[in-house]
Amino acid sequence: MSLSTQILSRACGRKVEPGDIIEVPVDYVMVNDVTAPPAAEEFDKLGVEPWDREKIIIILDHYMPNVNIQSAEMTRVLREWAKKRGIKHFYFEGRNGVCHQLMIEEGFVAPGRIILGADSHTCSYGAFGAFATGIGSTEAAGVFATGEIWFKVPETQHFKVEGKLQEGVMGKDLILTIIGDIGVSGSLYKAQEFSGSAISSMSLSDRITICNMAVEAGAKVGLMEPDEKVFEYLKGRVKGEYHPVYSDGVFEEEFEYDASEIVPVVAEPHLPENVKPVEEVDVEIDQAYLGSCTNGRIEDLRIAARILKGRKIHPDVRMIVVPASKKVYEMALKEGLIDIFLEAEAYVGGWTCGACIGAYMGVLGKGERCISSTNRNFIGRMGHPDSEVYLASPATVAASAVEGKITDPRKYLR
Repeated sequence: MSLSTQILSRACGRKVEPGDIIEVPVDYVMVNDVTAPPAAEEFDKLGVEPWDREKIIIILDHYMPNVNIQSAEMTRVLREWAKKRGIKHFYFEGRNGVCHQLMIEEGFVAPGRIILGADSHTCSYGAFGAFATGIGSTEAAGVFATGEIWFKVPETQHFKVEGKLQEGVMGKDLILTIIGDIGVSGSLYKAQEFSGSAISSMSLSDRITICNMAVEAGAKVGLMEPDEKVFEYLKGRVKGEYHPVYSDGVFEEEFEYDASEIVPVVAEPHLPENVKPVEEVDVEIDQAYLGSCTNGRIEDLRIAARILKGRKIHPDVRMIVVPASKKVYEMALKEGLIDIFLEAEAYVGGWTCGACIGAYMGVLGKGERCISSTNRNFIGRMGHPDSEVYLASPATVAASAVEGKITDPRKYLR
């Protein structure tokens, strides 16, 4: 069985197969400031008590801090609901981060677990060997009440990546290359499982990036087997016990990649499948954005700072740097990365989803172009419907900010 089928079989207490409709118990369910209010409203209609107040997590991140009266009222009502219902894990300004980063940092994510999130990029947690997927707010309300959910067991596509990535090539380049090859519907309701020497040698940050964007090809989950890097990270962090699950290596589809052949790429507007090598794209930019649940971790900030050190952002470009959590921000402060960004004349903000969803702190105007380390470049995703978003790695974002146009970062890292 594949990794996803193994995890679901263990949860069900019996062997399951792709295509089966199953009901499974849930380890944790997460909602954010956008998806929690309708979930809370629907839950209240059921007239029951929460299934487990320790396993419902609420994280304010999309419009945090409040950006207008509407978001202020939305979070005010949510705070009152969480207090009334006795929800134990409620993260807000000063104590939080972008929801997926915080779920990992706070030890909710662990191998073998089934974790749901009312946010599509919940699949990020598959980097730790968890079956994690996004659900809707009404589904979240049902999980609040029962602690269970139904799935159709997905078929599995196996992506085997051997070799070593070139200097300046990141996990973002790999997953964009894969999405460019198979398309945004290439994994529709399937599990993507990643393995190979290139994956095992990657940092956890790059692995999270890859699983984060599995959904951009339509996947139900993105998964990797847990290894010593995962176990070491979880020491002293993870909540409760966990049980690693491994794959038997049986898959419905196989794909193979040579990591050494992957080059820096960008996804042009307006789909993540519109992928081209950076060297083939000659486009001037107005904004460079570094952050989000996809690429706002300390490793991402480090490589950007390495490129920006001793340099200035192009005079026609604004660069916005947003660490993915308070802890990432603190590490960046201690390592002097914030100083490097400020000296380069970048704007450094607090941890929030913000501009990634076109909420604030980096919204694009008509005709503006942004190179972004985020995960989506749909029409109007980061602002005006006539703006353009180019997806790229943190290294490419930083190099492009310096030159004022989309640029291959490898020449800055030799």
